[in-house]
Amino acid sequence: MNKPGLLVLTTTFPRWTDDFEPPFVYELCRRLHGFDVHVVAPHATGSALYEVLDGVHVHRFRYAPERLETLAYNGGITANLRRSRWKYLLLQGFLLGLFFTALRVARRHGIHLIHVHWMVPNGLVGAALRQLLPGKNHLLVTAHGADVFALRGRLFAALRRWVAGEADLVSVVGGSLKEAGVHERWPVTAIEVAPMGVDLQRQFIPASPPPPDAPTLVFAGRLVPKKGAAQLIEALAAVAAAVPTCRLLVAGEGPQRAALQQRVDELGLTAAVEFLGAYHVDWLPDILHRGQLAVLPFVAARDGDVEGLGLTVIEAMGCGLPVIVGDVPAVHDIVTDGETGMLVPASDVAALAQAIITLLQDPQRRARLGAAGRAACLARFDWDVAAARYAAAIERLGT
Repeated sequence: MNKPGLLVLTTTFPRWTDDFEPPFVYELCRRLHGFDVHVVAPHATGSALYEVLDGVHVHRFRYAPERLETLAYNGGITANLRRSRWKYLLLQGFLLGLFFTALRVARRHGIHLIHVHWMVPNGLVGAALRQLLPGKNHLLVTAHGADVFALRGRLFAALRRWVAGEADLVSVVGGSLKEAGVHERWPVTAIEVAPMGVDLQRQFIPASPPPPDAPTLVFAGRLVPKKGAAQLIEALAAVAAAVPTCRLLVAGEGPQRAALQQRVDELGLTAAVEFLGAYHVDWLPDILHRGQLAVLPFVAARDGDVEGLGLTVIEAMGCGLPVIVGDVPAVHDIVTDGETGMLVPASDVAALAQAIITLLQDPQRRARLGAAGRAACLARFDWDVAAARYAAAIERLGT
């Protein structure tokens, strides 16, 4: 019996094997074993126009001369538009390329199930496809965060309402996004909270043997304002005064890199901070295993962008690390303050420094938080659990 076809539209997807781009859409797709999955994603220099990865058909669309295909990846569309205003000129070709490639793939393979990641802009294309494709079509739209929190104003809110109204189901990766949808009055009967997953069985597991008992902090994530790396470096100055041997590992790349390194030098922390650069997700467990404590001090960026879920928090907790996390709405789905981790007021550098010092000086509390955090994540965020949730939702659409 042939599997039902599933068309997946995304702007974040590995461009090649061992790519540094976040792989969560790929990880979900390759676990949807009950479907013949066809992904449509942007092309980039060095990527194949078509390939099959772990049984997933990947179709990449062209939208400009190859050297100008820089709207997606390397931080995402929103960040790239902020850095280079000229890239707005690429949007029309991008949307047309996404639409016509998706239309061709759906028609060729007789697909009537569509899963769109990010409400804007991808949801606009998904909603149009649902109307234009022949037969009875079904649409699932998933909001991830930047498509809601970074795109403010009446126009974007109206676009999201229209997309939601065209969808059979809207899912969001965290409770804060559901609250945003209710506030914007998305015209759906229900908004389902369905986070992406993490491999907590084979990949993100506690270190064996445990790391040396050295005061080492780990930060992992894109070096953009909402991740809070700037606040962490400011806090480290106070931490170093109380725990002089403390070191910080900064894993990730982004537009703040040069400014962060300059600030480290200004604070006299050069010997205490190591910038590891961009990392592949397969390397992250080894990076996390080098630390005693993961510090992920999320903040709300000036433009309103804020973390949508916080997968890195889950990955760190999966490795058994105690976590200190900035108190933004998304992390309430993950961390229970004082039980599975510590929450600190977002942007409060003094509170962040004190929380770090407290845990560095209390190994028993670190061990207790680490064990409780991993147990809590296993029950909700393991990939097998997350993929089964999405598979069930898609199957309901097709019945």
